[in-house]
Amino acid sequence: MNILVCYDETDVAQEALKIGVKHAKGFDAKVFVITSMVGGSKDNIEDNKKAESGLKHAESVLQKEGIACETHLLVRGLSSGEDIIQYSTENDIDEIVIGIKKTSKVGKLVFGSTAQHVILESNCPVITVR
Repeated sequence: MNILVCYDETDVAQEALKIGVKHAKGFDAKVFVITSMVGGSKDNIEDNKKAESGLKHAESVLQKEGIACETHLLVRGLSSGEDIIQYSTENDIDEIVIGIKKTSKVGKLVFGSTAQHVILESNCPVITVR
């Protein structure tokens, strides 16, 4: 089994990682941790370094738990939702774990949300975490 954890160092991402750990142990699964850089800008070095640092932290948490894992910084010019769906399809992901950030109802209506896109477009179960 392959589990995808969407990670960006926020509190909800930390909770998503915890759920990913629990499910990986329960299903003897491999965990893929990804961070998607919105728009795919390779020029913003500081943001890329911060994202890579976060991925290293997630990897160390998983390794301490004895869980097989891979981490990936995605810089592909897609929205985060599109990136997550494309990555999950390319890597035969069986479950996606994603955090939900609080946004106003008007904000979600106008802009949508990454989690909403993933829930609607995914071909596998999506676990949401607050």
